[in-house]
Amino acid sequence: MEIQGSSFSSLRSYLCALSHTPSRFACRASSLSTSYDEMNRIRARSGSEMHKSLRWFDLVGLGIGGMVGAGVFVTTGRASHYAAGPSVILSYAIAGLCALLSAFCYTEFAVNMPVAGGAFSYVRVTFGEFAAFLTGANLVMDYVMSNAAVARSFTAYFGTATGVSATKWRLTVPWLPKGFDEIDLIAVSVVLLITLITCYSTRESSVINMILTALHIIFIAFVILMGFWGGSWKNFTEPGDPEKPSGFFPYGASGVFNGSAMVYLSYIGYDAVSTMAEEVRDPVKDIPIGVVGSVIFITFLYCLMAASMSKLLPYDMIDAEAPFAAAFRGTSEGWGWVAKVIGMGASFGILTSLLVAMLGQARYMCVIGRSSVVPTWFARVHPKTSTPVNASIFLGIFTAAIALFTDLNVLLSFVSIGTLFVFYMVANAVIYRRYVSLETTTNNNPWPTMSFLSSFSFTSIMFTLSWRFLPTGRAKTGILSACGVIAMAVLVIFHRMVPQTRKPEFWGVPLMPWIPSMSIFLNVFLLGALDRPSYVRFGFFSAIVVLVYIFYSVHASFDAEGNGSLCREKNGEIQLSKQNGDQTFQV
Repeated sequence: MEIQGSSFSSLRSYLCALSHTPSRFACRASSLSTSYDEMNRIRARSGSEMHKSLRWFDLVGLGIGGMVGAGVFVTTGRASHYAAGPSVILSYAIAGLCALLSAFCYTEFAVNMPVAGGAFSYVRVTFGEFAAFLTGANLVMDYVMSNAAVARSFTAYFGTATGVSATKWRLTVPWLPKGFDEIDLIAVSVVLLITLITCYSTRESSVINMILTALHIIFIAFVILMGFWGGSWKNFTEPGDPEKPSGFFPYGASGVFNGSAMVYLSYIGYDAVSTMAEEVRDPVKDIPIGVVGSVIFITFLYCLMAASMSKLLPYDMIDAEAPFAAAFRGTSEGWGWVAKVIGMGASFGILTSLLVAMLGQARYMCVIGRSSVVPTWFARVHPKTSTPVNASIFLGIFTAAIALFTDLNVLLSFVSIGTLFVFYMVANAVIYRRYVSLETTTNNNPWPTMSFLSSFSFTSIMFTLSWRFLPTGRAKTGILSACGVIAMAVLVIFHRMVPQTRKPEFWGVPLMPWIPSMSIFLNVFLLGALDRPSYVRFGFFSAIVVLVYIFYSVHASFDAEGNGSLCREKNGEIQLSKQNGDQTFQV
């Protein structure tokens, strides 16, 4: 029998474990957890429990605080200046719709399985350990990168509020490569301060977030009013440079969707809310209001703010790093005080965003640690604070290290693709879980559902590639129409022919499978709007994740489950490994 930790007890043991990698990978990669295990046995590995202290208004506050600071104050300028122009308003609306559809998928899982693991746990109970690890690792990295980006943006707005340029707060190191050569100590300090707050108490963190969010909403209302009052309608159609493309759609429909992909980072905050499910008093009532309500409210707010910014300045004159404060600086004399007020307000928003996101990233890491695919040290919950202190400290230091020297554009190009990939996986998972019975011996044939998901994703990819790369003309229109008809036909056939095997006990995604399928399509479509370097970075990081899984995670997981816990689930049977032989149980 393999005992816990045996694969890493010595070099000889590890080399022996490596020789069994193929069989262990076959056993563990597709192994499924269950909702019961996630909420009981696996959660018990953290030792102390997280206190159930949050209500729906806490979740709404956390959702608003998590989204509004990271998004509109960080990504809007870049999306407007480089991709969408004034039509960035529509970019936010499209990204908001995509986020809302994904939010429905998250909510079904979070209500029926209220654990802190978020997307990691949702994929683990449907597609297995390997897919969950790839999803969870990408999401944790998204959090780290986006938090580092937000922290660096704090320096830019803090500089505006104090009247001192952000370049003077940063130290330039000439021998470092471009994009990594500006040292930002302010961003590091902010990240470490937020880390200490998240380690202290979830309830107190929520109270601090509510206060900062309330102040921030006041500033946002001020920004919207001042923008519409002091701007000019001609900026919606006329660029500052006559040689630049003009009109409300300066870069056409593709620019709108490219902008949507860029600003999608703005909605990552609701995902953090789902990771708080384990600490919610009444998940059935509170989670749907908290997740869906915050997404709808923020989408409306984002569109108003984007319109306000577009009215202030021509899109080609908008500052990509601190768009709102710079917009007021660039309008006319006497508006400098407004820029300083906005700089202060944006700083509050960025702090709330960091607070919520760092709460979320720690809980993801905690649950990944519970599964043993990373060291279980990350899973420990402190008995006094009831928070995952180890995960919070580690990720806080990691985030601070990234924020120290990495440029905003480098960070944001990595984040969007990982976020879209994770939301794509969750949409697939909620369909799979509804139509495939994973915990009974009847109606558990996965192939009709897998065939649908594969064919629908393939058709979505073909539509996206045709939209992006084919020249405008009849051929493009014909191919796009054909892809649309095929996708709709596949969806209708699946809906008519394949019955659902599971009905959510408490709350479920409405109009199944239409809403999750729309989410799949939109996520694929927005993925197609990203540039090549984003895919190179995503592929490089995913390759590293696969190597970590093969050389560490699969062996640590195999050892942890070797004492009688879940090894694999197949055709409704759970295979258990015992010292006195293998036993099979029906569930």
